[in-house]
Amino acid sequence: MSEEAPAKRTKPWWQHALPWAITVVCFGYLYTRITARVPEGSSVLGYLGDVFGSVNWLAWLGIMVPYSLLYLLIDTAVLWRVVGWFNAKIPYTSLLPVRASTYIISILNEQVGKGAMALYLNRREGVPGWEVGSSMLFIMFCEFFYLLAWALIGVAISWSVIPPIFHVVPYIALGAAIFFAAFVWFFRTERFEHMALRARPLLKSFREAPAGHYFIIMVMRSPALLAAVWVYSAAAGLFGVNIPLTDMLGFLPVIFFGTLIPGPFRAVAVTLWPTLFPDHVAEMAVFGFVQHNFFLLFNATIGLVFLRRANRELFGNDKA
Repeated sequence: MSEEAPAKRTKPWWQHALPWAITVVCFGYLYTRITARVPEGSSVLGYLGDVFGSVNWLAWLGIMVPYSLLYLLIDTAVLWRVVGWFNAKIPYTSLLPVRASTYIISILNEQVGKGAMALYLNRREGVPGWEVGSSMLFIMFCEFFYLLAWALIGVAISWSVIPPIFHVVPYIALGAAIFFAAFVWFFRTERFEHMALRARPLLKSFREAPAGHYFIIMVMRSPALLAAVWVYSAAAGLFGVNIPLTDMLGFLPVIFFGTLIPGPFRAVAVTLWPTLFPDHVAEMAVFGFVQHNFFLLFNATIGLVFLRRANRELFGNDKA
């Protein structure tokens, strides 16, 4: 007997308003920092426009486009591995176009993008939506710990220069490690195998996953971050700011971890760059905004290339 989906709950108004409030505060802070640096007789827009005009955008595209393609390949590999473990054996090449096309939807709503993936697996393999949701939840869970682990490394490298608020990361990591051990034990021990919570379809992946599966996904994700360290270092140079690879390895994981804080336009991540480089406020404000937001647009553009095949996979009559 199938379990009925619970009625959809409407979020309270403050949950909708919170990300936008954080964004307003972040951009208000940025505006204040930038206006303090604007030369006399210039406007903020003119000052930022000079930064835009100084960048070699062709060289920047030459860095970012390959990185976006690499990210797609790694992201699809993670999806392929998790779906293969918990749902169905589907070729990597079949998942690639569907995963790419979901980036288009994810610009507006990441959850809708995951829904498209659930629809694909349901149509192709008959996988129940709750089980697909369980796999997506498993990926999100691993991504949090992957970002936290690299943020811990980043904090250790850049302890003396990062904002003091990030000095809490080691304590967060300690608490998260304890939670992770207890969480995995709860789902793998026989002691709690008859609990109703463990039997829920949405938690299927966690019931089946040994501890090694979590670490495999974190390791599979890591090349994307290491590549980003080089990409962001090279891109910063195009904006006139020299950031050595070692320094970027210290900053970038912390900033990526900051993107977990809700807010449109990656507002928290954008704000951190000029905070870390107060002598290059305008350059790093533009750099942060472009890097974190155009990356989403690049991914969506790649998704457009695969959209026709993805539609055939989703709505075609055959499974090929």
